[in-house]
Amino acid sequence: MYTPFDPVYQPYPSQRYPIYARGGMVNCSSPQAAAAGLEALQNGGNAMDAAVAAAALTVVEPSANGIGSDAFALVWSAKDQKLYGLNSSGPAPMAASIEKLLADGSDENGKMPTYGWTPVTVPGAPMAWAELTRRFGRRTLAQNVAPAVRYAREGYPCSPNLAVMWKRAFDKFQKNCTGPVFDEWYKTFTPEGKPYEAGDLIRLPNHADTLEAIGETDAAAFYTGEIAKRIDAESRKYGGYLRYEDLAAYRAKWVEPIRVDYRGYQVCEIPPNGQGIVALMALNILKEFDFTEKESALTYHRQLEAMKMAFADAFHYVTDPDHMELDYHRLLDPAYGALRAAEIGETAQIYTHSIPPKSGTVYLCCADGEGNMVSFIQSNYLGFGSGVVVTGTGVSLQNRGHDFSLDEKDANALKPGKRSYHTIIPGFLMKDGKAVGPFGVMGGYMQPQGHVQVVMNYVDFHLDPQQALDAPRWQWMRDNTVTVETRFCMEMARKLQRLGHDIRADLSTPSFGRGQMIVRLDNGVLVGGTESRTDSNIACY
Repeated sequence: MYTPFDPVYQPYPSQRYPIYARGGMVNCSSPQAAAAGLEALQNGGNAMDAAVAAAALTVVEPSANGIGSDAFALVWSAKDQKLYGLNSSGPAPMAASIEKLLADGSDENGKMPTYGWTPVTVPGAPMAWAELTRRFGRRTLAQNVAPAVRYAREGYPCSPNLAVMWKRAFDKFQKNCTGPVFDEWYKTFTPEGKPYEAGDLIRLPNHADTLEAIGETDAAAFYTGEIAKRIDAESRKYGGYLRYEDLAAYRAKWVEPIRVDYRGYQVCEIPPNGQGIVALMALNILKEFDFTEKESALTYHRQLEAMKMAFADAFHYVTDPDHMELDYHRLLDPAYGALRAAEIGETAQIYTHSIPPKSGTVYLCCADGEGNMVSFIQSNYLGFGSGVVVTGTGVSLQNRGHDFSLDEKDANALKPGKRSYHTIIPGFLMKDGKAVGPFGVMGGYMQPQGHVQVVMNYVDFHLDPQQALDAPRWQWMRDNTVTVETRFCMEMARKLQRLGHDIRADLSTPSFGRGQMIVRLDNGVLVGGTESRTDSNIACY
């Protein structure tokens, strides 16, 4: 019998070095998912196949994503020497509208509810897997999802941080998710009436069957087959708005990535409805300053002020681009960045949106030995999502619609067929038109803040990918309130307080995001960093 220990008790700081490889690399928040991606690479697949295989995260990290998730990807094709963007986020059901919700009483005091069928939008993740495989992959979708099917059917051990997130969700659901609509969630994820603990074996047989069907039909089973029919039936049964027709009509969108030049690098993101534009707006402001010292109150002050400005504009303007009141490219105009930079004073301020001149979860990244690279992210939004699991399928549905406003004057007001402001964002670095590598930081509204910090750590302060991720993080919350990790220098925190920032230490490490990063050297060698704040792993050869 082994000596008992607590795997989340860490009294000593850990130290990690970046990982180097040549044949291929898969960075994930789960060791099993990273292994699945590596399996694809070593069995004839490329980085795109590896990304789809690593999306086994729907099985091995269901506390953050599921088969009913949305997904986004930035894909560097070595053959084309081009970066592609994939927006596989789903719209609101055609039956959903502000008037309908208010008339039905489906709202919560005039706001979109968090749980249940009402905030469920069309899931895009299965379509993303099919699109990536079809356009760029060398293997079939069935082959790529096979490891996930195996994990779901045969079981896998619960990891430490997964256990923490599972218990946190369970406690929250017991308070907020009661009644028949949530029964299948409890049956699927707490079969013994309690959350899993580290080391417990987890089996999800319904997930296995559904993923197998998705693989065998290139996702058609999910959007036009038996699974779609089950989703429709349960949505009707529990007063939801999602219908078979919404699923059957759904298509992912290939989009042109947006980018900002930052100190000779091109920082690339998916355009709205994603919030990647927030990171780019902040960097567009910050490039007006010279940063020579990372541990400087002035450096942190300017980062925070730029971040607040970017969010102020994003919350006012950003939504489905078909419904935005201005061309989002105006928000990235260098002249607008300079204009906003000039507004940053010596003390913390609260900003509203401005008018630009005319002229914006689980994350993984993969690379193969040929130069292909993928930055991929998918999410159920708030933890397990809506709390709805479709009976007998393992399909845990997202609650992305929670971000819609029920005020018709708001940019992000709910409309039938409209895509909401979206928090999940993959990132990618380029230089001189060539790929440097993918990066990302998951975690709601922390994501663009994490992107800015990681990019500046790498570009301005010359930290390697692992250190760029490990550096203590800050997170702007609202007004002048900023939380910092306990590893953040407290003397620096006091200096920022004297500049007017309301600094608060936060013991919850996961709230500061969980990231991955790969950089490709000029000789083709891959250098990877993986998140020290969760169960991350790099699989490579």
